[in-house]
Amino acid sequence: MKLFPAAPSSRRSPETVETKTYDLAIIGGFGRVGLPLAITFAYHGKSVYALDIDPVRAESLSAGIMPFKEDGCEERLGAALANKRLDFGLDPHCIKSAAVVIIVVGTPVDRHLNPEIEPLQAMLESYLPYFSEGQLIVLRSTVYPGTTDRLRRWLDERGVNVEVSFCPERIAEGKAAEELETLPQIISAYTDEGRRRCRELFETLGCEVVELPPIEAELAKLFSNVWRYTLFATANQFFMIANDHDADFYRIYDAMTYKYPRLSGIPRAGFAAGPCLFKDAMQLAAFNNNRFYLGHAAMLVNEGLPNYLVDRLKTRYDLTTMTVGVLGMTFKGGSDDKRDSLAYKLRKILAFESRRVLCSDVYLDEPDFVPTARLINESDIIVLATPHPEYRALTLPEDKIVVDVWNAFGRGCRV
Repeated sequence: MKLFPAAPSSRRSPETVETKTYDLAIIGGFGRVGLPLAITFAYHGKSVYALDIDPVRAESLSAGIMPFKEDGCEERLGAALANKRLDFGLDPHCIKSAAVVIIVVGTPVDRHLNPEIEPLQAMLESYLPYFSEGQLIVLRSTVYPGTTDRLRRWLDERGVNVEVSFCPERIAEGKAAEELETLPQIISAYTDEGRRRCRELFETLGCEVVELPPIEAELAKLFSNVWRYTLFATANQFFMIANDHDADFYRIYDAMTYKYPRLSGIPRAGFAAGPCLFKDAMQLAAFNNNRFYLGHAAMLVNEGLPNYLVDRLKTRYDLTTMTVGVLGMTFKGGSDDKRDSLAYKLRKILAFESRRVLCSDVYLDEPDFVPTARLINESDIIVLATPHPEYRALTLPEDKIVVDVWNAFGRGCRV
């Protein structure tokens, strides 16, 4: 089954798609990577077609409605629509007339923690008839090392004469409008012409450009994410060691980092989750024939933190008689993205161990969630799973047991 089928004929608009030329077509253009990129390029004067597979989202975006939280993008979206620089749709004919095609389809990992290239291959098969001679094809999502070269050879074998490049996304969610213009962009290609076109494309945004060979650009993206993942694991392991010895990690943390620049980069403890960090650590491990022991150790620490917290609570309280509230369900503070959030893993464990679990999040509206005030009122134990800024002003009753592994409330944390 094709993952990215052509749009039904009723949705095709020959007068605006098949006959219109675009500077950019972005495949996967409705998501958290592709959409901010499309909006930003349109904001900087490029004509862009954002191509995806969800007709409902296409209609809401065409009406100027952002589907997720991304600072500054809603205003830019409205401006790009008003200037007719940005179109949203399901019609792959836009690819034919675009000078540049940016592909925002990555390589996730499967249940065996190996990379899955099938979604990318399915997309390429589906859209193959629409690629044109001389186009610049840019892979933007994180991919398994060697994928760019595989794509280049795959297209060449099918007689598609294009420039192929990998230019990794480097933004933090919520900061795309700012960081796409300020962070240096890493670019790569296989020819001087490809590198020139990549450089000119991203210089449109006003940022610096750093050039690498494709394999090094792919590894640079993985190394960046995995470095952060291992840093979080270090902090989480320190937290567990301190807690096991009845010591407050945050008193230690504050003493270590006070006016001591060499430790300025150590993170606080907390759930290290989301759609990238775990996945990329496992991709790097697979690439290195599963001899990435540091990455596997980081995975065990970070993925094990919810279990650790529940095990510690079980040693002190009879959870079978208690209601536990999980406050914050997205994968990081200030975000409405719940993908791969460890808060859901925590909820699953608590559902087995406790009498009742309540969940709440200021950015999510799910049928079984409750308002923050109700969670606080009815919970015996409150676990701050996601440190949203809105929670810092909360006043929690003294009789509540609070587990704040982030130290967002400034009370330290011992479990």
